[in-house]
Amino acid sequence: MQLRYNYRLYPTRGQRSALARAFGCARVVFNDALRLREQAHEAGLPYVTDANLSARLTAAKATPERAWLTGVSSVVLQQSLADLNTAYRNFFASATGRRKGPKTGPPRFKSRKDRRQAIRFTANARFKILPSGLLRLPKIGDVEVRWSRDLPSAPASVTVIRDPAGRYFASFAVLSDGTVIRSPKFLRRAERKLRRLHKSLARKQPGSSNRGKARVAVARAHARVADSRRDFHHKTSTRIIRDSQAVYAEDLCVAGLGRTRLAKSVHDAGWSAFTAMLEYKARRYGRYFGKIGRWVPSTGPCSACGVNGGPKPLNVRQWTCTACGAVHDRDRNAAKNILALGRRERLNACGDSVRPPHAVAAVSETGTLRGAA
Repeated sequence: MQLRYNYRLYPTRGQRSALARAFGCARVVFNDALRLREQAHEAGLPYVTDANLSARLTAAKATPERAWLTGVSSVVLQQSLADLNTAYRNFFASATGRRKGPKTGPPRFKSRKDRRQAIRFTANARFKILPSGLLRLPKIGDVEVRWSRDLPSAPASVTVIRDPAGRYFASFAVLSDGTVIRSPKFLRRAERKLRRLHKSLARKQPGSSNRGKARVAVARAHARVADSRRDFHHKTSTRIIRDSQAVYAEDLCVAGLGRTRLAKSVHDAGWSAFTAMLEYKARRYGRYFGKIGRWVPSTGPCSACGVNGGPKPLNVRQWTCTACGAVHDRDRNAAKNILALGRRERLNACGDSVRPPHAVAAVSETGTLRGAA
């Protein structure tokens, strides 16, 4: 299992300039390689292999037009080619049906105006975490890191990211063996401020420095919402996994719900990210995590007697079962049904019999079927 740990970086002015050069060089290498493959495809030539792209990169660094590529770590440039190869593999797998989920399009050219920039250093680059806590990056320098927690083992790689708000992060790849919760609705609570900032951005002249400042203010506000949501997800998922031996969740169609009138609330809750955290933390701490099918009803059936009362509008938060008279809270009843279904599926997966017991056939069931030979 591979885990990622993110930490805030505080590079100096000179280190920010060096990182900007590294971002630009990685982008140019990616675009040059993508252009070569597209031109070969249009001309009907064979697919340009990964080894060919790597050799062309080495040759380009010796030319006057691309000599400035030697100013950054060669590992960063090779990892940019690796990213392109991964994008092509995902595209081919999606086109042939081997990749699940939404369709993945072909790779696209990167722009210097992209708000998010990233470069990756592997172990070959010999990056190092110094005893003083600084992160030594090749041809970048010793960068200050805010260590919010310890790494469980030696990192296999580090990705340096500059987000739209202008913040820098180090993302380490580490190999490891490893109640009713109401959504705080971070986006809803920040809507008034976001609306004001977006209006201010719309009034600024395109291309002006004031518009750039307004754009950064909007990006920082959105980043604050995303950070708060992610922090809530991590703390809640960790508490659930540590306090439970088995966790079951409903496999909701988030993409479909995102196209309804509930789209803002669905995306504000971040259900997919939350369940993904539950899943990998369950594997890490030796817990069981299971999902029930999205077509299995969880709200309608009574958790006491099992009688299905049918679908209920969202404004119905409590209801009474017509069969047994039990009064249910909508969410608690659904949670009990999901728990029962999850336990049943887990027992079935462990080899328990799912067939009904043998019984003597009724008189009406005996005889030969009509039309049988």
